[in-house]
Amino acid sequence: MEVINNLKEKIKEIEAGMPQKTLADGSVSKVTIVPFYDRTGLIRETIGTLESALSHEILISIIVVIILVMNLKASFIVAGLLPIGVLMTFIMMHFFGVDANVVALSGIAIAIGVMIDVGIIDVENILRHLEMPENKGVRGKKLMMVIYNATVEVRDAIVTSMATTIVSFLPVFAMEAAEGKLFHPLALTKTFALLSAFILGIIVLPTLVHILFNIRFDAKKIKKIWNWALIISGILILVFWFYWSAFALIAIGINNLYAHRWPENRKEFTNYINVGITVLVAVFFLSEEWLPLGAQNSLFVNFLFVATIISVILGALMSMVYFYEPILRWALANKKKFLLLPGFTLLFGFLIWMGFEQTFGFVGNGFEKVGWDSFRQTKFWQASVNKFPGLGKEFMPSLNEGSFLLMPTSMPHTSIGQNLKYIETLDKRLSVIPEVEIAVGKWGRVNSALDPAPVQMFENTINYRSEYILDEDGHKQQFKVDKEDNFILRNGKKYNPRKDNFRIISRDSLIPDSNGEYFRQWRPEIKNTHDIWNEIVKVTNIPGLTSAPKLQPIEARLVMLSTGMRAPMGLKVYGPDLTTIEAAGLLFEKALKDVPTVKASTVFYDRAVGAPYLEIKLNREAMARYGMRVSDVQEVLQVAVGGMSLSNSVEGRERFPIRIRYARELRDNPEDLKRILIPSMNGVQIPLEEIADISYTKDAQMIRSENTFLLGYVIFDKQDGKAEVDVVEDAAKILKEKIASGALILPKGVTYKFAGNYEQQVRASKRLSIVIPISLFLILLLLYFQFKTIIASLIHFSGVFVAFAGGFIMIWLYGQDWFLNFEVSGINLRDMFQIHPINLSVAVWVGFIALFGIATDDGVMMGTYIHQTFEEKQPSTVHDVREAVVEAGKKRVRPAMMTAAVAIIALLPVLSSTGKGADIMIPMAIPTFGGMIIQVMTVFVVPLFQAMWREWAVTREPNKEIQIIENT
Repeated sequence: MEVINNLKEKIKEIEAGMPQKTLADGSVSKVTIVPFYDRTGLIRETIGTLESALSHEILISIIVVIILVMNLKASFIVAGLLPIGVLMTFIMMHFFGVDANVVALSGIAIAIGVMIDVGIIDVENILRHLEMPENKGVRGKKLMMVIYNATVEVRDAIVTSMATTIVSFLPVFAMEAAEGKLFHPLALTKTFALLSAFILGIIVLPTLVHILFNIRFDAKKIKKIWNWALIISGILILVFWFYWSAFALIAIGINNLYAHRWPENRKEFTNYINVGITVLVAVFFLSEEWLPLGAQNSLFVNFLFVATIISVILGALMSMVYFYEPILRWALANKKKFLLLPGFTLLFGFLIWMGFEQTFGFVGNGFEKVGWDSFRQTKFWQASVNKFPGLGKEFMPSLNEGSFLLMPTSMPHTSIGQNLKYIETLDKRLSVIPEVEIAVGKWGRVNSALDPAPVQMFENTINYRSEYILDEDGHKQQFKVDKEDNFILRNGKKYNPRKDNFRIISRDSLIPDSNGEYFRQWRPEIKNTHDIWNEIVKVTNIPGLTSAPKLQPIEARLVMLSTGMRAPMGLKVYGPDLTTIEAAGLLFEKALKDVPTVKASTVFYDRAVGAPYLEIKLNREAMARYGMRVSDVQEVLQVAVGGMSLSNSVEGRERFPIRIRYARELRDNPEDLKRILIPSMNGVQIPLEEIADISYTKDAQMIRSENTFLLGYVIFDKQDGKAEVDVVEDAAKILKEKIASGALILPKGVTYKFAGNYEQQVRASKRLSIVIPISLFLILLLLYFQFKTIIASLIHFSGVFVAFAGGFIMIWLYGQDWFLNFEVSGINLRDMFQIHPINLSVAVWVGFIALFGIATDDGVMMGTYIHQTFEEKQPSTVHDVREAVVEAGKKRVRPAMMTAAVAIIALLPVLSSTGKGADIMIPMAIPTFGGMIIQVMTVFVVPLFQAMWREWAVTREPNKEIQIIENT
């Protein structure tokens, strides 16, 4: 942004010196600089999207904390630490030089759930200790000791959980190249956020709890003054600013004034009512900012939806607390039956990840070895393979840049005049699309060695309008409407997008209003940016121009810098000469069109040969008859056609060369060139046609090389919904089959390899396949330091595998057409939560890496208390072991469900975000969301494994005693 702003300032400086002219009618015509591609809007909207998601996350986390803790003092302590922790993160970002970009802010977004876990666990344990009979009404130093003991009791678990979460992100720091530069800021910001939360949890939170819980307003007069102050403040705010939320202050004040009227056994109702009022206000503000059902639905409808979705998730998780004991007792009595559930989850997750063929391939091999050769052709096997093909792979989901870069090409023999017509036609046709704001075409290349584009290449930068009108900070802007939802224009007219014909209305024609509605700038049939691209493809289908892959300006530059191609995937053809390469390239072009996953219309071999050249072949025998030398003839041709520099013209500080050559009309075509006169030895002027043959010939329009080898490109694009790596693998397989069968015969000396984002994905996968296991081993090592035994460490590490499977299950659900395929108030939930097939990319793996760190948290918290319980009670029988496990589990299941609830619900605004930047953020959030839902079963699995281990230990003890007696 700083560079762009400096550039804009410089443009303002030079505007005063731009040429201008006063016309006959008195108006002034002046040269102005009009930017047609400005990334300011992209940067602001991207950061605006992340800021909105971040603020929604914080607000929804605060709501969940208030509901779960059911204590306003404690809730405000936990909730207050969250924004402070985020601010501390920004401070550390400043000192470490980390910019606030889409990925850096995503790191804070996915850390919100973990940040608040520290406060929830501490506060919940403090409240549990304060509710004990011996600690009722404690003050002063006694209260301090209670807080100290409560925090120390869970400190080991919190430190271990925080350490595993931080260590889990080491693979992100180990990334290299493009993915490293992209995700290093995310790893840094998440680490900063976790450290901030840890520091606040250790130092600030216990202090605040001691201060607030030590204060008591015993005097009735002080209570009355405070509550009347709340009521009066609410009335004043309502009168002067008319914020309806002021009713909440009035209601809380009145509720507190009448608190003494509740019977003794219902004194807590006053607190519950205050919590309910606070939650309603917070949900309202969240609904107003979030608007998950869209601006077309009323605020009340959005409020009901937000309240319902929070209630459903909290109700489901809190029901686990209510039914925890009977379920755990049944599981302890039926261990094998219960373990089928996590076992099936792991198998299903692996099946989704690797596919049916990879998972059960050994079964097919076994049947084929015993003689059933057609087993893999059975309906069951084929249906299973089609249903579970395995997850597709790609390098990175595309970031919505708000622009497209259309890069078609014309044929090499196309004239310059025809190319000029093409670029003009493209601009005119693109400007007809209502969603397109501006389209500027570039033909050929600029006068720079850094732009090796041939004259047949076009670059059309297409900026399309954002879905809704945005303010300068990238947030959706509201405009004034009447009671019938008609937008009121400044000229007094009205416009209703639901009833009137669609038309573009500028921001200046609308009246901003914070209580108004958002103005959508796309036609009703345009649902997403892909629909806009389809419109672009339709209008730019011009005979003589090739199709173009779907690219965006930044994306295209990165692809071209890394591969040299103007497409995200393609084939590099190496050969001894350009003619051989072209012959092979045309064969590959034909073969690739037969690949089902490749979009046939996008397959194109970038012609290396075919540009027309005018060739002058000197006839040495004819030249000898006239006594001419080759150097003399070439010198004349250089002067006549190319021009010769004779001198320089000095004009102030500028220097201009003075060149001499024939006038344009004397060298415009081959017939004129034939009449160029060449002096002979005796001074006679001989026409060029007498001593040379002039003809047209085809030759290279661009010579490309790589590693000293000549090469050509065959570019192509994938079918919609297919993954890049899968498409390349399909294409490679079919090419090998065609070459092996003789259907594709390559010229001698030709080799090929696939290139594009495919290469980067392969490189990133190799690096992650090394560093992720190392990270998991370090997590296991930290668990060992905490629990001191391998068995206990492996028990708590089991949560990683369960959560890992849950992440894959959620990715699989996103690819199913039936998943959440229903409407709420006219909005399909698939559209709301951006549900579409998700491919395994670096962004998704970063989401899994984030999941690994938090997957062990509930298990560590549960296991730590189980260990403490066993050390305290020393159970000696199977019954005692199970009772100890149940007792410990009952005390830790509530904070476990609270942390899970915050982690799950906090991600809902991220999953439903639609602005620029959401393309990167959503794939990272999906594994964490799915993993945390499935990971809930850890509160049963860890106690179950603990019980199995301890039962085995206590049943083994008598045998040891018997052996000792026999030996003596």
